[in-house]
Amino acid sequence: EIHIKEPIEKEVNPHLLPGELLLCEASTVYKYVQEDGSNRGTYGKLVCTNFKIAFLDDDSASDDNEPQFKNKIVGENDITLQCVDQIYGVYDEKKKLLTGQLRKYPEKLIIYCKDLRVFHFCLRYTKEEEVKRIVSGIVHHSQTPKLLKRLFLFSYASAAPNNTDGRNQTVMFDTLEDWRDELERTKGNVKYKVVTTNEGYRVSEKLPLYFVVPICISEESILKYEGRGIPIWCWSCHNGAALLKMAAFPKEQDDITAQTQKAFLDGIYKTISKPPYELLKMDDLSSSLPSLQDIQTAYTRFKQLFLIDNSTDFWATDVKWFSLLESTNWLEIIRRVLKKAIEVAECLERQHTNVLLVEESATDLCCVISSLVQVMMDSYSRTKSGFQSLIQKEWVAGGHGFLDRCNHLHKTDKEEAPVFLLLLNCVWQLVQQYPPAFEFTETYLTVLSDSLYVPIFSTFFFNSQHQKDTNTSGESLKTQSGPFRFLTVWDWSVQFDPKAQAFLNNPLYAEKPKPDKSQRKTARFKHQRQLSLPLTQTKPSTKRGFFREETDHLIKNILGKRIGKFINSSDEPPNSFREFYDSWHSKPVDYHGLLLPRIDGPEIKVWAQRYLRWIPEAQLHGGGTIATAAKILDLMEEVQSLQVKMDEESSQAVSGDVHSVPLLRNSARLSSLFPFALLQRQSIKPALPTSTWKDLEDEDDLVKRDDELVDLSGDIS
Repeated sequence: EIHIKEPIEKEVNPHLLPGELLLCEASTVYKYVQEDGSNRGTYGKLVCTNFKIAFLDDDSASDDNEPQFKNKIVGENDITLQCVDQIYGVYDEKKKLLTGQLRKYPEKLIIYCKDLRVFHFCLRYTKEEEVKRIVSGIVHHSQTPKLLKRLFLFSYASAAPNNTDGRNQTVMFDTLEDWRDELERTKGNVKYKVVTTNEGYRVSEKLPLYFVVPICISEESILKYEGRGIPIWCWSCHNGAALLKMAAFPKEQDDITAQTQKAFLDGIYKTISKPPYELLKMDDLSSSLPSLQDIQTAYTRFKQLFLIDNSTDFWATDVKWFSLLESTNWLEIIRRVLKKAIEVAECLERQHTNVLLVEESATDLCCVISSLVQVMMDSYSRTKSGFQSLIQKEWVAGGHGFLDRCNHLHKTDKEEAPVFLLLLNCVWQLVQQYPPAFEFTETYLTVLSDSLYVPIFSTFFFNSQHQKDTNTSGESLKTQSGPFRFLTVWDWSVQFDPKAQAFLNNPLYAEKPKPDKSQRKTARFKHQRQLSLPLTQTKPSTKRGFFREETDHLIKNILGKRIGKFINSSDEPPNSFREFYDSWHSKPVDYHGLLLPRIDGPEIKVWAQRYLRWIPEAQLHGGGTIATAAKILDLMEEVQSLQVKMDEESSQAVSGDVHSVPLLRNSARLSSLFPFALLQRQSIKPALPTSTWKDLEDEDDLVKRDDELVDLSGDIS
């Protein structure tokens, strides 16, 4: 049975961005609402432009019922071409993957998106000519290989007015001053220097124009192997230990070349590792972490759990949820990455040892681990501008191949791997375990993950700084007055108005207290180690060690300059990691010090907001983190209004200093899908088991006991 809503009479035209062109369209397309088998939906027009696929119904024309959290660039029925994952056609109730040229056109189109939305369009009532045009147009523009200059990024940059200031306190790391300031901020300028050797990209096209190396590294060494084998500085710890990364030499080499390279590396290591005062630990990430192929395979399996076609599919998978989740191996990969970051933090913080991360190109897992370590150890990276600057430094300037890893051009699947998504998943674990430590929210991380597929920002659409620079001022721009001015994703005003941006900021962020001048003078001895471990709120003593019984002994060692003896016992017992981890977790958390994620057992969770936000069956009515946030924002608003009244009474009116917070009244009506999906559909779990359940009952009596208890919202709450 099909509940038909009459086709719309009035013409609805798509809202086009500067540089956006309408390529093909089809009228009388029926979009299903996917939550049940009733085939309910709405008629409208399906259009494809050089930027997006959009469905326009009569609701698109009205501005009534505007969502509170509206994206100004991508509407709820818009799919950017880069966001399309796979397209299926339905022929006589059978699903078939659509790629390339089509001989026969389907009666139904299913589009799976990279942000995990699923769209079902029925083409049965559409004219045959329009079906051919729209289906082949959508498949061609979203699935076939593209040239870089054909990306909408360039059309938009040449047509859009350049009136936005995208910096927003985010350090872009594209100038010499940015790197010098970062060295100054982390006190790394004693042992490290910014080099200009790569100006004009004469060392390597993969390296940024400016980067930081140990002071003793010569320009000849940097030039010798195109930057390979050179330790590049990422960050310095308060105690002087530094985190470095290095692009390894290719493994398949003839003996003579291999020996020359080994001698070169030995010389480099000697300049950095000077026991007992300067120690170096190397960590080859290609052998100690999963391969990019493993990460891609795990994520492909994982996302299938959330690309749900209908209610029946959802409940059929729900009963096997935990075993299906475990079999993907995605959460295990997140656990391993977090564990590796804790190991690196232990070396830097506890052992005063420099850590050198080694990887083939030093632009994938090196970026993940170095970013995570900084988020865990440096409270600046937990502020919004600090986190954005970190991504600019380690990922954008650091040369992560976003174009290949996200497969934006559909050239080859071999290079694709969700490396940046892996970082965001790991950071989310920290955000949900220690909310007051972060200035941003999980909604910020979710929106950032969506922005990977919005090709109006240059941030995630180049493989390197060199590729961006060469394409910013290309030969094809003779008609233009100057080079392209790309937008940066960090200018959130492009996507959201101020009211919506309030959802990106954490109202409960514990801001860093400004230190007392009297305390500051006595706090630092020449050799004393400043431990960024959790401090009790009553006694913020700088002499707090990792283990109470060791504190005095440790400080005597450091002050007595016997640090060599202390560190040189590098034959650490195998439980050293566990001791460090348990000791940290046994103390109160200092939200501005070192943060270690909990990684045991069920502590690693599914990022519910990102992966479940389009599934009505998984919503908690009146529940979830957003309902809690709504109550807090209501309270804050009340406190602020009382503050204003008090200030007025004491005739000191506040001059617009009150932070605007979104009004979230009636939080009981919100569901955990807010602010992304506003649909409040009730989904009833079927009373009778489906055929899948019957099969399971034969194998195991688990379902008989838990048939009414197993439900996804319980699994992730």
